[in-house]
Amino acid sequence: MKVYKTNELRNIVLIGGAKTGKTTLSESILFECGVINRRGSIEDKNTVSDYREIELERQNSVSSTVLYAEHKGYKINIIDAPGFDDFIGEVVAGLNVADTAFMVINGQNGVEVGTEINWRQTKAVNAPVVFLVNHLEHEKSSFEESLRQLKTQFGASVTPFQYPVNEGHSFNSIIDVLQQKMLKYPAGGGKAEVLDIPADQKDKAEEMLNSIIETAAENDEALMEAFFENGTLTPEELAKGLKLGIMNRGMFPVLCIAAKPNYGVDALLDFITSYIPAPNEMPGRKTKEGKALNFNPADPASALIFKTSVEEHLGEISFFKVYAGEISEAMDMVNGLNSSKERISQMFAVAGKKREKLEKVSAGDIAAAIKLKNVRTNHTLNSPKNAGDIIVPIEFPAPKITMAIKAKNTSDDEKLGAALTELQKVDPTITVEYSKELKQIIMRGQGELHLNIAKWHLENIEKIQIEYYAPKIPYRETITKPAKAMYRHKKQSGGSGQFGEVHMLIQPWSEGMANQTEFPIRGTETYDLSWGGKLVFNNCIVGGSIDARFMPAILKGIMEKIEEGPLTGSYARDIVVNIYDGKMHPVDSNELAFKLAGRNAFKEAFKNAGPKILEPIYDVEVMVPGERMGDIMTDLQGRRAIIMGMDSEGNYQIVKAKVPLAEMNRYSTALSSLTSGSGTYSLKFAEYSMVPGDVQTALLKAYEEQEKEEE
Repeated sequence: MKVYKTNELRNIVLIGGAKTGKTTLSESILFECGVINRRGSIEDKNTVSDYREIELERQNSVSSTVLYAEHKGYKINIIDAPGFDDFIGEVVAGLNVADTAFMVINGQNGVEVGTEINWRQTKAVNAPVVFLVNHLEHEKSSFEESLRQLKTQFGASVTPFQYPVNEGHSFNSIIDVLQQKMLKYPAGGGKAEVLDIPADQKDKAEEMLNSIIETAAENDEALMEAFFENGTLTPEELAKGLKLGIMNRGMFPVLCIAAKPNYGVDALLDFITSYIPAPNEMPGRKTKEGKALNFNPADPASALIFKTSVEEHLGEISFFKVYAGEISEAMDMVNGLNSSKERISQMFAVAGKKREKLEKVSAGDIAAAIKLKNVRTNHTLNSPKNAGDIIVPIEFPAPKITMAIKAKNTSDDEKLGAALTELQKVDPTITVEYSKELKQIIMRGQGELHLNIAKWHLENIEKIQIEYYAPKIPYRETITKPAKAMYRHKKQSGGSGQFGEVHMLIQPWSEGMANQTEFPIRGTETYDLSWGGKLVFNNCIVGGSIDARFMPAILKGIMEKIEEGPLTGSYARDIVVNIYDGKMHPVDSNELAFKLAGRNAFKEAFKNAGPKILEPIYDVEVMVPGERMGDIMTDLQGRRAIIMGMDSEGNYQIVKAKVPLAEMNRYSTALSSLTSGSGTYSLKFAEYSMVPGDVQTALLKAYEEQEKEEE
């Protein structure tokens, strides 16, 4: 493949809900551009995009596929993104490296849940959007209704550039408003016959063109002056205005396609090369230090890894976009994040399993490299001249669902750990950690489907049988009033014995609280606990009743019990401990004795200090269509939620609430059921709060039963 200059590149991402036809459209684009010589189909399980075993089995995409096409001297890099919300991370990655998003609409259904979800992601990154109304060959398709819904939902800037003449089973013709021509397609699709617009469509097409010209002129002051002076724009001025409008999200063109019979794809390719911005016409990306990377091929090379995949026979493949300079085969580069040296041994332009070798990649281009040693998604590769640069990483969505995971066969534990590490490399929206507190492996993802696909991968590819189960809740324990306790540890065993006696006063800690005045404080140590909250340790010993060398041992005993709270075994927090008296033995006292005395005195005092269990509370935002609000509010109140407020966005209502984490298990499934898949939500840790009395009683009872079972 030839080396394409930056202005000869176009980077697009295909987004939209499930079953809108993105994969079929990709297939037609590749066929039209000669990348493949035969179009596959979802039904025949032979498309370029959906080639992974799980996708063939499910007949829909679960991962984005990087593709390329060449058209009229331009290289078009295409990212075909999945439609289900559970794989939104793939959409986010695609939007971050593509220059324009093409939102595919099912003409039978109009604006769907997936349309709304993907639109919000384009707004988040300020991406240009072009709408493609697909499936116009179906009897139930309605371009006019789809257009009406798009305008209602996304505003007056939604502008039709084409419209179908005879949608339905007889569909084969499109009016191209910009060309003022009719495109008529032969059976089997391909290149259109360019005809004059029929007389009965002439007025409508001219009116639409005038509207487009007027909108294009509004995107540039000089163009507006030219429009007022001449009453129209030249083709060159119009092209400039359209490109500016698309780039600035001041215009959202609507095009017509029927991807399966391959109608409208040739016109789409012409539109991409004529009106879609090149990488250097869009804002570049910055480094963490604020340096702008604007696709200058003369600058030192910098590239961002935006996707990692593992392919049979090839191993790990790293997909990257070049933001500055040029990258050549056999070039030595440096990972800006970990300083590891990487050699680009082989580079490819990739279209599914098809790979074409590249010798050089220019700024703005997208390519893949293999056999990189220490690289993963969101890492930066630089030339040695700018080795320390780190490109601002892609911000992936926070997890929405949490499950505990374990291997069904304990002999697979080590193998499972390695497989989960690799899984996170491929999918950065999956996070896995071992919780020392909960004694569980915790796995987080975007939804149940997301985690079920991960389960399929582990069981079918890695051959590890696993099971998910509800994770424990990371409760905390604290106290609500002061309490005293003493404990004497005494043990004789023939020789030297063990003796230590500790008297302590414990109090609840709060910000700005006054110290106790009952005992003099000789020394204070304050600890920020890794699980949140504080422990304040006051030495109040006078008269030498406990030697100073035993104080660390007492603290150690207290810390051991704080890590396994007396009520439910959860971490304790926000406590002041005052050691005010005790006894020693000149021979038998040692560190172990005082550690045990401190531990048990703390346990006794804690139980008498009005102990309370704290539960994690999360800020939850639920976005749903207005007509579903009642059901959502009722459900949240049943989850002990406190409604904090409401907002709106378009036709959607946003409910803001504080909800205990214990009530959020499998919420994604419940929300999907209540809203027929149209609701989405996000959650973020807010605070710890005391559980209600009935909940605390139930937790204490459950813990007692658990301890009995373990005895």
